Amino acid sequence: MVDSQSTPARQRPSIVSISSYLLFLFLALQVISLIITLSTFGKTRDALRAAYEGSATDGEQVADVFAVIGIGGSIVLLLLAVVLGVLALFNNQGRNGARITTWIVGGIMVCCVGGGLLSNAAGGFNTGGGTPDGGPSPEEIQRRLEEALPSWVTPVSLLLGVLSLIALIAALVLLALPKANPFFRKQTAGWEPPTPGASYPGNPQAPGQPGYPQASGEPGYPSSGEPSYPPPPAANRPDDTPPTDRPGSTPPPTS
Repeated sequence: MVDSQSTPARQRPSIVSISSYLLFLFLALQVISLIITLSTFGKTRDALRAAYEGSATDGEQVADVFAVIGIGGSIVLLLLAVVLGVLALFNNQGRNGARITTWIVGGIMVCCVGGGLLSNAAGGFNTGGGTPDGGPSPEEIQRRLEEALPSWVTPVSLLLGVLSLIALIAALVLLALPKANPFFRKQTAGWEPPTPGASYPGNPQAPGQPGYPQASGEPGYPSSGEPSYPPPPAANRPDDTPPTDRPGSTPPPTS
């Protein structure tokens, strides 16, 4: 029985990828909005200063406060959009904590963008009524701003706000769909059945005993028997006198 320690690769659902693309789109839209705000900052400040000219309210101070609120709010939205962009990268990796954080930050951004859209749709400064110190009415301020700014600023700003809100809500909804839940669920190491003929990791597969030189019998030695030695010389005995009838030398006569 083999227990696999490796976690299988997960297939990222398409809805998670689309959600990340929408978060990146939201980030790009916030960058464009900040660029428009910075490019129209000077004309907006001049229009506010001219609207409060001759009143008891310091127009210079009002213009500075409006600049801080407008530019500061755009920068905060951009920073939160950057956070959402980073969270989108972690969402693509299946981090459930990143998904939960995306819902929290995204919910805050929905309130901010939606509130800005409602304010622009209501006419921005056009809140009705006048100022008690003899300053310009909200209608007058709005009129001067529309005269000072290019005609495309207001519709483009509204369009960017609507697209940002739609992209953000769609991204949050896609992450909440049941189809995305398995991708963000914590994966555990699975058990794999043993494969016939497979060997355990780290051990060489040995089909049999290790080979040794096989000996068919005892070690070979010379089998010639007892060692051969030269025969000893024969002893001279009295009866060993060769017969006379055999050819050979005649012994000398004895006297």
